[in-house]
Amino acid sequence: MEDARTLLEDYVRSGKVIQLATLDATGAPVVCNLWFASEFGPDRIWFMSRPNREHCVNLRSDPRVAGAILAIELEGIEQDVRGVTFSGQARELPTTGIDEQIAGYTSRWPDAIDPVAMAADPDGHHLYEITVSRWVLFDEQYYPDQPRQPVPAQRS
Repeated sequence: MEDARTLLEDYVRSGKVIQLATLDATGAPVVCNLWFASEFGPDRIWFMSRPNREHCVNLRSDPRVAGAILAIELEGIEQDVRGVTFSGQARELPTTGIDEQIAGYTSRWPDAIDPVAMAADPDGHHLYEITVSRWVLFDEQYYPDQPRQPVPAQRS
């Protein structure tokens, strides 16, 4: 049997898009889809978005987020599901002085960030960071009897 932590990291690294849930002013969940990059130990997820998007406005009021990453190509209803869910706290990063975070994001998406343009345009794309506090691996292939496997988050 594969190690749950190893599978989780592999699935997060291979995923392309997160489905991210934030909470609006009434407490209702709002879901969006975002390109992302990740780092482990401490466990973090980065995404880019414009500050005026609904999910960004929401997380400034309430930083709690949850999300999902699907780790398979969808082929049919009978295939084994493999993926990851997470929860944590998100924050908008400043537009300067974030070289480590920019390097983490551009290691996955090399042409995604122009730091000079980002610093010059307050309405343009900003980088956001999720500090993951909880992971759940869901894997019907390696854990068919109990596919839901909580995996402790690694913190700094």
